[in-house]
Parts: sequence; C-alpha cells; structure tokens
Amino acid sequence: MQAPHVEGGWQTETMPELPEVQAIADYVDGRAAGLPIRRVDVASLAVLKTADPPYSALAGRIVDRVWRIGKYLIVTTTDPAVGGVDEIHLIIHLSRAGWLRWSDHLSQTPPRPGGKGPIALRVHCGLPGEGFDVTEAGTQKRLAVWITRDPATVDRINTLGPDVLGLSRDELAAVFADTAGRIKNVLTDQRTVAGVGNAYSDEILHTAKLSPFASARSLDDDQLTRLHGAIGEVLTGAIARLEGQEVAKLKGEKRSGLRVHARTGMPCPVCGDTVREVSFADRSFQYCPTCQTGGRVLADRRMSRLLK
Repeated sequence: MQAPHVEGGWQTETMPELPEVQAIADYVDGRAAGLPIRRVDVASLAVLKTADPPYSALAGRIVDRVWRIGKYLIVTTTDPAVGGVDEIHLIIHLSRAGWLRWSDHLSQTPPRPGGKGPIALRVHCGLPGEGFDVTEAGTQKRLAVWITRDPATVDRINTLGPDVLGLSRDELAAVFADTAGRIKNVLTDQRTVAGVGNAYSDEILHTAKLSPFASARSLDDDQLTRLHGAIGEVLTGAIARLEGQEVAKLKGEKRSGLRVHARTGMPCPVCGDTVREVSFADRSFQYCPTCQTGGRVLADRRMSRLLK
C-alpha cells in the first residue's frame, strides 16, 4: 500500500469516499462475482461487529455481487444449492485508514491473529491464491466488518441518509432546509446524506463557490442549484476517472484529481489565489478565499470541535 502523502504538515486525505468505494466494488465485483469463497481468515477479531452468522458461514458460498451503500462495501453471497433466496452479506466499512487489496497470489498461510501487521481480514475465493485482504494502517483502529442476512439490521446503515448522488435538486433542497448547521458539516454527516467525506466536500464546495461556513438553511435557490450541480460534477467525475483502475492505484488517482483539498499554499487552479486551510484537532479542510468567501480568510480555529 502506498505511503501517505503529507502536505503542509497534514496527511493528505485518502479515506475512501463514495467514488473510491464504488471503484473498489466494481473492481472486486468484476473479479469475484460468481466465484466460490473457499475460506475466510480473521486476523483481528476486533473488526467483527456481529457473531451470527459466524464468519465461517461464508465458506462454500458464491459471491453474487459486490456493491455499496454510501461508503459501505457490500459483498453479497448466496448458497449455491438454493441461489438468491439465502443471502449473507459481508459488509465492510474502511473508515479513515482501511483499504482492500485484491491479489492473485494470496498466501495460503493464515495471517497471525492479533499480529502487528495491517491485515485484518482475508477472503479466499476462486482458485488458490485469488482473493482479497482487508487492511488498516495506523494505530487508530476504526475498520468495521459485519456479517448479516440483511444490511438494514446494521445500525450504522439503517441510520444513513439518502445516497447523495441519488438526490434531485429539489430533494437536496428539502434536506438542507430541514438541517441546521454549517454546510461543510451537513455534507459530511452520513445521517443526513451518505457518501461524502472531508476531501470531496472541499472539492464540491469549491466547485459550487460556497463557503464551508455557510449555513445550510440559508442557501438561496441559485446556491442550491450550484451545490447540486457540483455534487454531480465532482463525484461522477471522480467515478469516471477511477473506472477501470486497479485498487492499488485508486489513492494516487484520488489525490491527482483534487483541486483544493490538501493543497494548502498552492495556487487555486481556477483563480490563482492561494488555497487556505482551517485546522482542527485531527483534520483540516481547504478552500479558496476568492472563489468561495469573497476574499475573506476564515479564522483557523485549531483544536475547535466545530467540524467533527
């Protein structure tokens, strides 16, 4: 896995968001759909958030499809004896530092439980050597895996807002009219709209020419139209850019397509102004004063809890 890129003292955002999860789903679906799962190795029991069905129940089943709900990766499996009437879903939330690595040369030796390596889960499917590892870098372990017969029984999925790409302009306007808070917070609150994280919210707001601190409820009709158009432009553009890319290259492709996020101190590609940053305890966001705030530089409220 590629080392994190550091820009201006902050790690560039590589958290998988909607475009990356969609690209991972498409990539793995194209390789695993129709293949049998031979076994599942769990190196970190802490990532498993469910116990019934057990992870061992996936062995012998067929991968039906790989898809997503918001930023959650869903591997749907079926019993070859009865087909689609008996689905079991492997649900993966990669969180901030998780990733998935497909390989045609997986080791047949199970990863050591409780080991210090990045591997949390290994799924063997198809021929010996085929399958994927679910990994997590760093010390903050937030990767989560559920095995369930119905994704709706997972609380985190059950409380997700509508998929952000599925909203019409009027539906988006209705969501924002009912939601208090700054627009940056609202866009990244998965209970309000699902799919957007820190990086793409910066890109969307830059494209829409909106301040991250603007009130969601105060947006006028023109601003809502720009926001809806920017969501489609940024996310569908990223999906198109990532289409067909190997999973190992997705992080680099994401970084290459960012115009303001993690570009502190660099010129805005639209107007040439310097991209600025607002920093918090564990993350930061970037914006262009000329494009988004009428030239005003926002206060850098480091250690603030405003944008969790």
